[in-house]
Amino acid sequence: MAETTTQQQPLAAWDKPELDLSKAEWQSSSRGLGDVQIAFVEGFIAMRNSERPESPSLIFTPAEWGAFVSGAREGEFDLT
Repeated sequence: MAETTTQQQPLAAWDKPELDLSKAEWQSSSRGLGDVQIAFVEGFIAMRNSERPESPSLIFTPAEWGAFVSGAREGEFDLT
């Protein structure tokens, strides 16, 4: 079977820049008890898995972050 390479195309509505997260100051999301870390970088909020920091980070605008946190508080997301 021949190998093929598939390039991912960015989403048409993707309006977030490529952020340099290498010097981000990561903070635990739950006083050191959770698996998620967040960082504030260039006006955006980055979130990553603290047990696998090399894995891709999610990037939120402030409005998206607010909606995510609001949904989590209402039980829409299981953050454990």
